[in-house]
Amino acid sequence: MRRNISFISLVLLIMTVPLFSCTVPMNKVAVITLSGTIQSQQSASILSGSAITPDDVREYLRRADDDPMVKAIVIRIDSPGGDPAACQEIVYQMERTHKPIVISMRSMVTSGGYYISAGADRIVALPSTLTGSIGVITLIPDVEGLFDKVGVRMEVLKAGKYKDMYAGVRELTAEEKALIQKTTDQIYEQFIDVIVKGRNMERQKVLELADGQLFTGVDAKELGLVDELGDLQVAVDAAAKLAGVQSPELDFYEPEISNLLKKFMGTSNRALPVAMNSGFLDAASITAMHILDNPYPIYLYK
Repeated sequence: MRRNISFISLVLLIMTVPLFSCTVPMNKVAVITLSGTIQSQQSASILSGSAITPDDVREYLRRADDDPMVKAIVIRIDSPGGDPAACQEIVYQMERTHKPIVISMRSMVTSGGYYISAGADRIVALPSTLTGSIGVITLIPDVEGLFDKVGVRMEVLKAGKYKDMYAGVRELTAEEKALIQKTTDQIYEQFIDVIVKGRNMERQKVLELADGQLFTGVDAKELGLVDELGDLQVAVDAAAKLAGVQSPELDFYEPEISNLLKKFMGTSNRALPVAMNSGFLDAASITAMHILDNPYPIYLYK
């Protein structure tokens, strides 16, 4: 009887050894790569490039937050900025994430890109990173002359005093410019609020820096806009320290482009020069089409 028990114990021990030899890493840092203009959704426009959207970032953060092995998150970003509302959505999502978030700035992280960065627990920039450009720009194209060139005549019927002020078919009045400036100033103040809160800086100091100028990573560190100079590994080390872990493995979250989308993008990129060379579309026509598709003023952290 004792022999049988010993034999069973030996078998159980042998079966257990492989389980311990194939250990799963328990400490990981998720590295989320974001690149492009920040906008509310991916655009199918032939004039648009790569984009950062709230939906994509939400999915990345949810995936990292739900993974018990991920202890911290590094967002590796390269962006000139973009849509204020999209930037705000992303920062809200970052605030709801339960794990430390560190920003790793690449070549350019300006305006809306910095807006997002200010919502993180820590910011690491390369010495030559271009960042800052804190401010808002509002674009309302005047396309009256362009429409004349491409043979488009706009007949405007409106109900509401200011309803056609955004159409770009006439000059803005002084009163209308003041209204748009008021909105621009409000969105600017929201940018300041995020930096004051995220960077724990005095409002007056932020206002002095928020004049639209660019800063290198070196300058940004001296001004308190970033915490540390270094590359991705420095950001990973900072994230691991915040999470209280050592030697974490990296889990890279890269954007995936489906074959169908690749095909669509390839077709669009080939069709555009063909259409232009054939005389079917010229640059003015394409610009007019794009403006007609976007009839409201464009407020940008860019």
